[in-house]
This record gives sequence, C-alpha cells and structure tokens, in this order.
Amino acid sequence: MLSIFSSKKAKEKDQTPLSFNPETQKPVLRCSICTGEQVAGFKNSNTGKFEEVALIKNEQDLASFMSRCGISEISKEY
Repeated sequence: MLSIFSSKKAKEKDQTPLSFNPETQKPVLRCSICTGEQVAGFKNSNTGKFEEVALIKNEQDLASFMSRCGISEISKEY
C-alpha cells in the first residue's frame, strides 16, 4: 500500500544539502512560546523576512537541518 505521508522521494529530499547566502541569510530556529512548535528556516538580515524550511519535531530533526546547512550552532527566536 502506498502512503502519501512517507515516500522515498521525501526521505531523499531530507538529505540534500541546503544552500543559503550567509551574507544576507541567517539560519534561525523560530519557537512559539504558546504551543512549543519549532520551525527551522532562514531569516533575511536586510528585510527580516523568515523563510520556513522544516518543522522541527525532535532533536533528530534539528540535527538533520543543521547538518544539511553545514552549521554547528543555531539561534532561537521567540
């Protein structure tokens, strides 16, 4: 049976490196104080616009995002 929620392409996509411009974009973990939801993405330093990339459900998701970006630290915004 084919499931629409877990496909081979989605798993392969999760391993591809993410490219961003470190001069204008900064990797950020946006956290909700109310719900605890965490979303990883890139914040444009010039405009302040946030681009969502991945929903972070656990430490493994965060580690995967950070390795795909090639970073060892990420800042949190509330």
